[in-house]
Order: sequence, then structure tokens, then C-alpha cells
Amino acid sequence: MNRFDYHRPTSVAEAVGAGSADGAAYLGAGTNLLDLMKGGVTQPVRLVDLTRLPGLDGIETLANGDVRIGALVRNSTLAFDPGFAARFPAVAEALLSGASPQLRNAATVGGNLLQRTRCAYFYDTASACNRRVPGSGCDARDGENRLHAVLGWSEQCIATHPSDFCVPLVALDAIVEVEGVDGRRDVPLAALHRLPGDTPHVETALMPGELIVAIRLPAAAGAFAAHQRYIKVRERTSYAFAVVSAAAALDIADGRIRAGRLALGGVAARPWRAAAAEALLTGEAPTRATFERAAEAALADARASGDNGYKIALARRIAVRALIRAAAGTPDRLPPLPASPFAAAAGEIDHG
Repeated sequence: MNRFDYHRPTSVAEAVGAGSADGAAYLGAGTNLLDLMKGGVTQPVRLVDLTRLPGLDGIETLANGDVRIGALVRNSTLAFDPGFAARFPAVAEALLSGASPQLRNAATVGGNLLQRTRCAYFYDTASACNRRVPGSGCDARDGENRLHAVLGWSEQCIATHPSDFCVPLVALDAIVEVEGVDGRRDVPLAALHRLPGDTPHVETALMPGELIVAIRLPAAAGAFAAHQRYIKVRERTSYAFAVVSAAAALDIADGRIRAGRLALGGVAARPWRAAAAEALLTGEAPTRATFERAAEAALADARASGDNGYKIALARRIAVRALIRAAAGTPDRLPPLPASPFAAAAGEIDHG
């Protein structure tokens, strides 16, 4: 690990000032950043500790009905907040499916949004990775790539975004509040993470020094509370990133879908909003046939980036399953976590 300066600001303005310097990095819980520093993947020359900033650790309902979550709210705090879980159950499910209880107790929602790719070649400093060292190449293209992207990838990078939390947030039109040297602005979460193109090292739409201060869920997202689920498929039952995940939300009245939302995780360098699928859902009956057509539309542009063609069929099935579960209705209480003896009824296989 390289030597670095350490700053602990006491205001957002002070934090932005310190974080705007070349080579600076913001530190929340550090559950991702410290691992990257220890492995030599990233080497900031200045750490700006955000943990003492006031006013960023609250969950509040605004006058217009939006729900605002401060960037320093812990993942577990948000997941177990009764009012929040009742309005946005898929978000709570996604939070509880990520990492371990110890990490959820430490990790912040702002840091969750900015998790770095989990591609093994990104973490291996002996490998070529355009995301880590621009222009060095992408060893994943001809390497072990069965978990890599099937949507939105380029020849320069085939990594996937790891967050569970972001998938239902994107489906529900979440907004990210960021503060920079030029003031505060709103960024739709769907536009926060960039697809790789020719510049995979430019990972987000944030300007240098900009700091995430809050996330907002619009009041309109509450219309989906009764029919909303998140499903995650992983290679082991705990502490594993998604092979594929899906968040589905439906507004159903008189036997018809008034509006539908669908987003996929583990398939691209950003949470993938399936707009074409959502258009097919509107006005239709909530049947398996409807959901299968929507899933086909969601993956219409998918293509393998290596030995991962199976993920396309898997993503279709998981999208259908998420939509079926959403149509059945949000359970009164969140399902037990995977690996719990109560996680599934006898004879049922439940990945998430």
C-alpha cells in the first residue's frame, strides 16, 4: 500500500474541497476501497474520510412524497427500516442478499453505488485490464470469462457491475444527489454508471471531486409496493456476487398490468434497465406468457462475450421468475436469507 495523506472533513463543502485534489479518494466504510488499496489496484495519494460528516445518515420522506436516503446510511439500517421495506421491498431484499451481515452493518449506501468491478483480471495487477490501466488490453476476452457481460460490453472491457442494491433502484427510477465544486446536482441512477465503449476506465458520470450525498426514490415508485421482488442467482448461498439477478415491479389493477418495471444485474457494466420489456408489459394480463415475451425482449440484444452464452438463457428465466413472484404479491415479511433452513419450502429451489 502506498503512502497517502488523510483528511477528516466536518462538512460536505470541506469534503468536496479535499476530494477535488488530484489522486484523492473518498472513504466511507472502506469495504471495497481498502481491499483495492491493499492489492495495489488503486493508489490514492489522499483519503478523505466521510464518516464524520453530519446530515448524511438519515432516512426521510420529503414533502412531495419522495424518500431520501443519506449516503452514509448503513445497508443493514436501510434494509431493516420498517417503513422503507414496506414501500420498497425489492430494495430491502437486494440489500439483504449482498455480502455478509458484518459487511452490511458497515457498508454505506453511497459506497454501494460506487463499487468497482469484480472481474478477476481487474484485481490481478499482473493482468492486462483497460479499466485499471487504460490501453493495456483486456485479458478477460481470451481468459476465464464465464461470469462476464452479455449486454453493453465492448472489446475493451467485458466486466459486470457487482451491486445488488442498484438493480431495484434503477428499476424504480432512483435519483442520486451529488455535490461538487459547482454545487449540487441530480443524476438519474440509470445514467450514473457508464458502459465501457472505448474508455472503460471512465466508470461513472461523476465529475472529479463530486461526492454522492443522498439517493432519492420518487413517490411514484410506491405504486409498485404490493407487487415487487428481487431474485439473485449465485454460485454459493452466501457472500457471493450475482451470476444473474433481476428486480421486477408491477402495478396491477383489474387483472391488467398498468405499469411494469424490470432491471437485470450481473449482465453488464451497469444495472440493466429493460425498457423494451417494460413496454410489452403495459396493459397485458400478468401471465407467464406475457412475462416470457417480456424476458425475450429484455435479452434481445444480448450476446456472449466469451464462455458465457448460458447467461443469456439464465437471465431470461430469472426475469420470468422475478415477474411471476412480483405478480403473486409482495410477502408480508421478507423471506429468510439464503442458507437459512427456512429459506425455501420443501421441494422448492430458491436462489435468492
